[in-house]
Amino acid sequence: MRRALALAALALAVAQPAAADSVSRGRALFVEGCSSCHGFDARGVAGQGPSLVGAGAAAADFYLSTGRMPLDAPGRQPLRDDPAYDRADIDALVAYVASLGPGPAIPDVDPARGDLAEGQRSFTANCAGCHQVVGRGGVVTGGFSPSLHEATARQIGEAVRVGPYLMPPFDEHRIDRHTLDSIARYLRYARHPDDRGGWGLFEIGPVPEGMVAWLLGGVLVLVVVRLLGERNE
Repeated sequence: MRRALALAALALAVAQPAAADSVSRGRALFVEGCSSCHGFDARGVAGQGPSLVGAGAAAADFYLSTGRMPLDAPGRQPLRDDPAYDRADIDALVAYVASLGPGPAIPDVDPARGDLAEGQRSFTANCAGCHQVVGRGGVVTGGFSPSLHEATARQIGEAVRVGPYLMPPFDEHRIDRHTLDSIARYLRYARHPDDRGGWGLFEIGPVPEGMVAWLLGGVLVLVVVRLLGERNE
């Protein structure tokens, strides 16, 4: 028992300096690449970027790992892109932002633990209105809801907990851990859905059925007009 306690104490003593080094490195990266918008104290700059005090690890990891930050121009919608930092630098920046105050932690999301049918129900109820039922994205007031087909399970969990840009956050009371696992599992399935018994229309967008209906309706109207014209002649 004493040996186990001693080993635990030793591990903690080793981990603390490593964590401090990561925060220090993250601070240096932050000053170099982020402070122009978020301020040297990370409390934000008016008209440029918000305060990151209390933003939490999940928000920092989501925005950095999806390439949404840093922005080329403040005020634009942050869109998915190649990350500007490698994984080690992202981890350091996340450690620094997490040290600024309590906020949502990076969630543990595992699609294998989820239930496909439950994930479909929950995603349809909470997310499909903006992201479309198979996660292809769409247009919302004030911006665009992105496609979720490139998102990892971890990024899906982070987005749910943080609520990036116009998306509202969902806490454990609204979407618990099992439901989050199930949503991640459904979205993994939705990348290549089973379209047997229907016409998937190549999953080309959020409203393909409506678009095709308008095109077919327009063609039908032209045909009717042409037939009526021939009869009058």
